[in-house]
Amino acid sequence: MCGKVISSDDSLCPECFEEVNFITKPYCKRCGVPLVSGGDETYCVTCLNKTSPLRLCRAAVKYDEFSKKLILDFKFLDHIENKKLLARWLYMAGQDIFKEGVDLLIPVPLYYTRLIKRKYNQSAILTAELAKLSGTEACYKSLKKVKHTLPQVECDGRRRKLNVKNAFDVLHCDKIKGKRIVLIDDVYTTGSTLKECAKALKKAGAKSVDALTVARVCKK
Repeated sequence: MCGKVISSDDSLCPECFEEVNFITKPYCKRCGVPLVSGGDETYCVTCLNKTSPLRLCRAAVKYDEFSKKLILDFKFLDHIENKKLLARWLYMAGQDIFKEGVDLLIPVPLYYTRLIKRKYNQSAILTAELAKLSGTEACYKSLKKVKHTLPQVECDGRRRKLNVKNAFDVLHCDKIKGKRIVLIDDVYTTGSTLKECAKALKKAGAKSVDALTVARVCKK
């Protein structure tokens, strides 16, 4: 982040580490959104009133100006060296999920034209690193994005849902059927993309689908 020389290639200096806003308890037992107060069994208002195709969601840090730079550099500016640091955060944030049991890690896929333009899928890189840390199998070919969509940052809440509706399909359903799956992505904003992926996976026979992201947009 700041360019200071440090002893490890997968960490931050103490000053930069102090800038990280990790998501810690209390948070919603289901979706992982930070709460002002509550115990381990507390749910947010949304989860109390709405169902979701996602069983559990967890994120490591709050999406703010500091984490935004770290993630965008990784996502768009070829800072692949950030993968070890971000994957370690994912692993720590996902302990609730791993305790429930996980069979497969699946990255949120990119549409092929965007993958060509970007050169790599940041979610797939994170998935590969997390698979090493957790000893969990990763699957990169079963979930496919079949529809070109606008970047989600260009859409508001309602348009985000419509933008990704039916945008994902599952190949090799035999690989998915009966499995406990964790979707991996960089940022949880409204959850529209992750939920649409989860719908496709559950339709293909997945036993459960959780979501794990590096950062989460949190309302102030």
